[in-house]
Amino acid sequence: MQIVFLLEQVVNGLVLGGYYLLIALGLSLIFSVGGIVNLSHGAFYALGAYVFVQLSGTLGFTAAVAVSPIVVALLGILFERFILRRFYNEDPILSLLVTFGLALVAEQAIRMIWGAAPLPATLPSEIRGSVIVGNMLFSKYRLLMLLVIAVALGGIWLLLNRTSFGRVVRAGIQDPDMVAALGIRLQPYLTTVVMLGVGLAALGGAMFAPITTVHPAMGSEILTIAFVVVIIGGLGSFWGVVLAAVLVGVTRGVTIYFAPAASEASMYVLMFLVLLLRPRGLLGESIAKFES
Repeated sequence: MQIVFLLEQVVNGLVLGGYYLLIALGLSLIFSVGGIVNLSHGAFYALGAYVFVQLSGTLGFTAAVAVSPIVVALLGILFERFILRRFYNEDPILSLLVTFGLALVAEQAIRMIWGAAPLPATLPSEIRGSVIVGNMLFSKYRLLMLLVIAVALGGIWLLLNRTSFGRVVRAGIQDPDMVAALGIRLQPYLTTVVMLGVGLAALGGAMFAPITTVHPAMGSEILTIAFVVVIIGGLGSFWGVVLAAVLVGVTRGVTIYFAPAASEASMYVLMFLVLLLRPRGLLGESIAKFES
């Protein structure tokens, strides 16, 4: 029975890792293409959760999950057009300060619109409860989330690796001057990447709203974990972020089994060990200053 429970925790850790992946992958994509560390990324996650709660009462659960990331992604277009675009060629410190300030403004705006008290979000009866697989018991909704996350990840990978859009984006990451010399404007691609990044964060907020607490500070809480995942995986590495999210999620899930009080600290220990052995992160590019 202990082994069965441990396996259940591993699966729960995969779900948790997928949750982190939705936020961290968007953060990494925006950094890779625009060179901007977006400290307001957690605010879009929180907005996804709040828009979901707002819409679920009228549109229903499924439609609200589908529509809320689209609404937030459209806000991401405005975010890129009027804020990020001004800082692509500026000192990175300026974009850090601006996005940090925007995160604070967004949190207070949420308090003004929806109030400071946590909001409830419920699941439809058909996806409540658990399913039995062999001797193991799994939540129906968590398995559904794992499926949605896998589909979203597969869709982003196909977009970046099997389309002309993805080829331009990858070329822009490696050599933007060459892309410009070929007469290709990177600006529309940057806007689309930001839209996708904040949309992924909003999807994470919408899907986890029914099983977590929806409150104004939830964005700042998840942002720290997203940065841990990106640092472990390596800045700018797609598969590095995927691997890191899985490792962080499973590590926390397994740690809950052995030492529940240390589950949150476990991801910071993991980050310390990875950076001690590989300062670049698991799949990040080599840092000449630190590595030979």
